[in-house]
Amino acid sequence: MTDEGKRLNKYISDAGICSRREADRLIEAGKVEIQRKSRKDEPANAVLPAHTGDRVFHGDTVFVNGRELPKKEPGRVYYAYHKPRGIVCTSDRSVKENIIDAVGLPVKVTYAGRLDKDSSGLIILTNDGAFSDGLMRASAYHEKEYVCTVDRPVTREFIEAMGSGVKILLDDEEHLRKNPKGVYVTTRPCEVRQTGERRFSIVLTQGFNRQIRRMCRALGYGVTSLVRTRIMNLTLAGLAEGRVRALTAEEVSSLGKGVRKSAARRDSGGNSGRGGQRENRPARDQAGNTKRSDPAHRETSRHSGTKSPARGSGGGKR
Repeated sequence: MTDEGKRLNKYISDAGICSRREADRLIEAGKVEIQRKSRKDEPANAVLPAHTGDRVFHGDTVFVNGRELPKKEPGRVYYAYHKPRGIVCTSDRSVKENIIDAVGLPVKVTYAGRLDKDSSGLIILTNDGAFSDGLMRASAYHEKEYVCTVDRPVTREFIEAMGSGVKILLDDEEHLRKNPKGVYVTTRPCEVRQTGERRFSIVLTQGFNRQIRRMCRALGYGVTSLVRTRIMNLTLAGLAEGRVRALTAEEVSSLGKGVRKSAARRDSGGNSGRGGQRENRPARDQAGNTKRSDPAHRETSRHSGTKSPARGSGGGKR
């Protein structure tokens, strides 16, 4: 740790507790405390509530939810998890069926991109805070693909409307704090393909709370099943539901490369839209199916279907 210390939210994130954004929420909720280092000839300093923007210096002790964080940073770990329905994406172990107890890893990790309790599919687990934040940053336009089943037949009009962007009401806790009536947003244009009478695939590049469910509801549809099948160029292929596996060095390198490229574009003020994201996507043949020759991502073939209009500078989430 440098003489300037480390920002508190990054310190918590680097400890594998949660993302920096979630750390800020914990700090604002009064769940984070700091005990500053004292001199040898002085009594121990009091444990005091932390504040947003605080920095942690060598010898300081940080507590989250009453638990002391280790001062030595653990080695970086990266896992893929096939979350089943019913598992809750939270680091609060008092919550029944929480994801931390479900995976049972020997090191503290957090999830990069949550799925709601009723959804299943691919989640990346890691204790690398910068990596996790980079994956979840909406401005990076990283692709996440889902297969969705709805309660009535899919029409061409529905596919085109989903792909063009849908006006939805965000009335989750975070947005209700901004406006008691919630906040209306229009989702980014995205790729949508029909894969069955009541099923379609959708590729999102943002992640509003329960976004796909809200989009469908706004168009008069109810979601009966939602599975995330891909994050950037990592897929669910070969990973059974409820199972977890360590990512290969090649997979970590590939994902990290995509995160660094998007960060470089953002820092240079470049366009963070669709351009430049193709390298994060499995190769496809002319029918739209993933090429099985792609060594890292052998995904099951998709049915051909209807595509949305050409994508602009946007996308969506779960």
